Amino acid sequence: MAGGRLHADNPELLAYTEGKLHVTVLGGIKLTGLDRLRVTLKLTVQGRVEKAYRHNLDLYNGIQCGQLAERASEALDMAESELAQCLDHLTAALEGYRSERLEAMKPKQAEKKQLTESERKEALKFLKSPHLLQRTKEAIAASGVVGEQTNAMVAYLVYTSRKRRVPLHLMCLGASGTGKTWLQEKVSELMPEEDKLEITTLSSNAFYYFGREELRHRLLLIEDLDGAESVLYPLRELQSKRRISKTVTLKDNKGNLKTVTLEVEGPVCVSGCTTREKLYEDNANRCILLYMDGSAEQDGRIMDYQRRLSAGLIDEAAQRTVKERMKNVQRLLQPISVRNPYATYLQLPEAVFKPRRTMLLLLLFTETITWYHQYQRKLKTDGVTGELYIESTPEDIQAAFTLLEDTLLKKSDELSDACRGFFERLKAHLKKQGTDSFYGRDVRGPLRVSPSSLGRYLYELDRMGHIRIAKGNRYKGFEYRVQRWDDMETLAGDTQKLISGILDRVRQAGSNPRVTQNPGGLHNAQKSSKKGAVTHEG
Repeated sequence: MAGGRLHADNPELLAYTEGKLHVTVLGGIKLTGLDRLRVTLKLTVQGRVEKAYRHNLDLYNGIQCGQLAERASEALDMAESELAQCLDHLTAALEGYRSERLEAMKPKQAEKKQLTESERKEALKFLKSPHLLQRTKEAIAASGVVGEQTNAMVAYLVYTSRKRRVPLHLMCLGASGTGKTWLQEKVSELMPEEDKLEITTLSSNAFYYFGREELRHRLLLIEDLDGAESVLYPLRELQSKRRISKTVTLKDNKGNLKTVTLEVEGPVCVSGCTTREKLYEDNANRCILLYMDGSAEQDGRIMDYQRRLSAGLIDEAAQRTVKERMKNVQRLLQPISVRNPYATYLQLPEAVFKPRRTMLLLLLFTETITWYHQYQRKLKTDGVTGELYIESTPEDIQAAFTLLEDTLLKKSDELSDACRGFFERLKAHLKKQGTDSFYGRDVRGPLRVSPSSLGRYLYELDRMGHIRIAKGNRYKGFEYRVQRWDDMETLAGDTQKLISGILDRVRQAGSNPRVTQNPGGLHNAQKSSKKGAVTHEG
């Protein structure tokens, strides 16, 4: 009897035909557990469908297969040898089907795009253009990002750092509906597909089962950190140590237990969104924090864009062209070391919480800006190690402080971002009313705050000493009086004064640049190198 044919249109009801014999695999097969092939079979003969034989067995068990062939031959009036041969063919067909399904379930790695000469020239021209950051900001806006100019630029540079030895990480914060996921999605569309991995939810051990180097220099995009709550610890380890490992116990083919260590190497760039900064504080400490613009002006810009998009007034083809160009720009960036000769001049405001990690983020962000300008910087050589590197400039430091000014301010504020926003609106409302005291029930409506949020904000403000209870009780309500009116202005003024002083000292130091040993930039160094491309890490 020749081999038959397997029909797999319905995974839960596989049909195999060989000659006059029809075999139906009820419930399909399990794709896991390759050491067994447990099935429930229904065997019928063509023209005698009223006669059927049903049996459950493991096709890898020779005794069970022999018993099935013997009993089914009697029930169906067929030769036992034909049934045994059919079971062998069926087993082979199901093995092939299972292999195909497992292969199809594997995540497809996006192939790295090979740039054409014209694409490479266009990307190189962009990277060598003057005012690169401003041009990048304009390209981000042209790709479809509405408003959020500073946040989008910070996100773009953080995502760009994925190719460096020590990448940055990002956390987008804001109330529900303020555009956290939207901003992350739109900016990530400017990154090459082969360099990013989008995640909705993860099981607790998911990270340990990636390939050893599968995540290296990848951008991990997590839509909502609530969906990744079970993997926050390995995620933090990937961020800090740039590798994770786990030792598990497995059985070998003889049934003996043995330990196996699973290792996954980074580095990775992690970006996630959440409404609950305090809940994920340990992860937030390792990230640059972006607070979404929830203003009425931003609402207006978004709604205007939505109306124009619905009316067909947005050139989506032009947006796609910009996205592809920016992806090619990313593909052209090469690993190269960065040194910041002005790092010793950098300081943080004294009010910044957790200054050690914040300083590291500032330094890495400055280096990333330098690294993004790699085709415009002179390539230098370390006289001792021979390492090639580029140096940060005073302009890089100024750009870093300008882009991160809001982040540094928020990290210096003892109030949460949501509570700070409420407090500033409250003070503006009270100034209009010409008073310094209020009842919660009187301000809830004008400030459009829910009762639960109002109670949470008032508790935080009272605990931090920004307001105090003047009179009242829990039954009739409390009257509150504002104690601090200009704390944010003072904090912002002190921060700006400190930054201005730092930049002045950096500019003075920059007026005496060190002599370069190998000027010419990365592009010229790569062209002149006869032994290969630059391979050092950045």
